[in-house]
Amino acid sequence: MSRLAVALSFALSLAACQSSTSPQVRVLGVHQAPASHVFVQVTNPAQRPMHLQKLEYVFASSKGTTVAEGEMPLEREIPAGAVAVLEVPLDSTSSETLQLRGKLTAELDQIVRTFKVTGEVQPH
Repeated sequence: MSRLAVALSFALSLAACQSSTSPQVRVLGVHQAPASHVFVQVTNPAQRPMHLQKLEYVFASSKGTTVAEGEMPLEREIPAGAVAVLEVPLDSTSSETLQLRGKLTAELDQIVRTFKVTGEVQPH
């Protein structure tokens, strides 16, 4: 029984460590003139700087149809506890809510990691 408690405690502490260093991503809004961009806020909850390297993204309709997709190289450092706002191009217009899904590649503690990105883009 005590081994189970130790294993469970260890698993929970690993999950807590992982979630505390994962960036938090939030869609702020859309700017449509002259070209559409979705503003995405990335928060670095770690106690060390995070160097953003790449964002792979897909905008999809509620039915799952891909509306736009792409990859953005990034050269941006987010200090510990700080935020950065990214402008993600959206080469399509939609009158419905879109889902943003993707992967954010970043270096933290000299280790390159990939984080899932999800968000909702409201139409204007």
